[in-house]
Amino acid sequence: MSKMISAQDIERSIYRIRGQHVMLDSDLALLYGVSTKRLNEQVRRNVRRFPQDFMFQLSPQEIESLRPRNATLEKGRRGEHRKYRPYVFTEEGVDMHETDIRLLVQDVQKLKKRPGPGGPINPSIY
Repeated sequence: MSKMISAQDIERSIYRIRGQHVMLDSDLALLYGVSTKRLNEQVRRNVRRFPQDFMFQLSPQEIESLRPRNATLEKGRRGEHRKYRPYVFTEEGVDMHETDIRLLVQDVQKLKKRPGPGGPINPSIY
């Protein structure tokens, strides 16, 4: 991770949803220096480590409540908006599974370095 993340940045990425303090998967991925896609991919592969009281997927209404009121989609800006509903990790989930998340991140970083059948993996997709 090349950029230091301040405590204030972390505090701003904590939301209160369903009566719990949570972090969005995208914020957690940023914190650990991986893409959201790769974090969620690794979580799905290891779903038994993340029970529902530690992680859940947002409802469409919850997603809408997080969006800034003045945000609009601009035409011609593909790939900048999420296709799937985000996951959130509860405070306990982040604390209890910090080690698991770090291991998942290490797995992603190993995959980046490992050459595929056609040569090295393109790091820009991570």
